[in-house]
Amino acid sequence: MPDITQKLTERKDDLKQKIVAWGKRIRRFTERSRRFNQNCLFQSDQKRLYKSLERPQVCGAGPGPDQANTVAFWRDLWSEPVNHSEGPWTEVVASQCASITPMDPVIITPDDVAEAVRRAPNWKSPGLDGLHHYWLKGFMVCHAVLARQFQEALNQKSLPSLFTTGITHLVPKDQITK
Repeated sequence: MPDITQKLTERKDDLKQKIVAWGKRIRRFTERSRRFNQNCLFQSDQKRLYKSLERPQVCGAGPGPDQANTVAFWRDLWSEPVNHSEGPWTEVVASQCASITPMDPVIITPDDVAEAVRRAPNWKSPGLDGLHHYWLKGFMVCHAVLARQFQEALNQKSLPSLFTTGITHLVPKDQITK
């Protein structure tokens, strides 16, 4: 009798191990398939990918926080002057960087702008200028002007505010966000 019980126990353990192995295999396949599909979607339609990544409770879930309070919060935060002190490590880095030879000057030509615009996707979100890449590709007369403006920004070693200004979008994490 103990021989049958031992065989049954061994068989039961074998089946449990097979079930665990199949479960892990299925999880690996599911995860790999999900990553593969997301990569394909990223290549073909990023907007749809980002929509699929959003949590369902965030999309259109209830009223958001009060706009006036939100604007006041961020305005207060951004209006504070930056007041931080660097540690002694910055001097070490500066001394290490002193021996680096400077880069040759960069000259931006209209052909460089045309090449950069050629590779850009047509209908992605436009910048602050509101122009989609499609139009920049078509209006080749703009390439010389853009090249000149980029070159001036490089030569002045400061960026125009247009390059560093952005828009912040508030996406609440859940319905009870205040």
